[in-house]
Amino acid sequence: MRPILPLLLLSVAASGCGDAPVASPTGLAPSTDVIVAPVLPSALLAYSDARLPLPRHFTGPSGGPPAIAADNTPASNVTTDAGATLGRVLFYDRRLSVNGRVSCASCHRQEFAFSDTARLSRGFDGGLTTRHSMGLSNARFYTSGRFFWDERAATLEAQVLQPIADPTEMGERLDELPAKLARAAYYPALFEAAFGTREITTDRVARALAQFVRALVSTNARFDRAVGANGGPNGADLLTAQELLGQQLYIGRAGCARCHGTAAHISDAVHNTGLDATITDAGAGNGRFKAPSLRNVEVRPPYMHDGRFQTLEQVVDFYDRGVRANPALDPRLRTPGGQPQRLNLTVTERDALVAFLKTLTDRTFLTDPRFSDPFVR
Repeated sequence: MRPILPLLLLSVAASGCGDAPVASPTGLAPSTDVIVAPVLPSALLAYSDARLPLPRHFTGPSGGPPAIAADNTPASNVTTDAGATLGRVLFYDRRLSVNGRVSCASCHRQEFAFSDTARLSRGFDGGLTTRHSMGLSNARFYTSGRFFWDERAATLEAQVLQPIADPTEMGERLDELPAKLARAAYYPALFEAAFGTREITTDRVARALAQFVRALVSTNARFDRAVGANGGPNGADLLTAQELLGQQLYIGRAGCARCHGTAAHISDAVHNTGLDATITDAGAGNGRFKAPSLRNVEVRPPYMHDGRFQTLEQVVDFYDRGVRANPALDPRLRTPGGQPQRLNLTVTERDALVAFLKTLTDRTFLTDPRFSDPFVR
């Protein structure tokens, strides 16, 4: 494969003029005729495990099965530096929407751990999504490999195409997407670097996007420095007494780790968590939903599939005393008598749980140039 050469800023006004686009009344990025090329370094950034190995607390036992045991990367689409670079460009390129107003990153913003602070996100024409934008930190680690809150996509490769074709989100026809991308001068070389030829196909778009999303691994929170390779035998000293209490509750009496396990803090499956006594959104069936990794949860409110909770304190309060009875409630949230759990945490304990969750914030991940917008607009 050829190395990627530096891509300089390129502006081509299809209409023959260089006027700045007019602001959109919906608050979305305006549709624009100006083609702007991504600015990429001359040497490929590191995304592959070969160049950027996972830390040992992700690959070995860490109070339970290792995160790597839940890796959903297929052998047919292992992440490469060139493939994830192409995926990064596609992820941020508004050309993937029918009118050039939104990209994948419009609803999955890096500073919010690739989620959205709006309860519902806006699509290409101002329409609203039906569920909250799921955070993408550590999406690579989920045993079943299924995606979306309701797991309707069997693989990440299938998932990344659905928002592009969705009539509310991006509205583009998948059969027309390859020809559309081929008209941007920078794509043939990127596809050749990633896949060996300049051919642009929908399958290659899916594979590259999936590689980039799987590369969004968060491993440098204060929690990692405390328990991982850098922490050593005195790693606990990096956490305060309050945070250590929160960790003990997370693993023990509060029971969080029963559903959010491994050092990547990932969900094990879909669950009905008793949000409502009457199920109004079936999710994956019977009100069950997948949960994203809890990494960087501090920076991506609101919470739950419908964005009903605005703060982590509200989430902790819900699991403490707000779980509602319904026929499909997960057994782990029931008492031996079948009633919804009541943890009866003290204020001190609830505050400690929130403090521990904030140790999962990875500031380097939120600003890492490898995951940033390559377009200069």
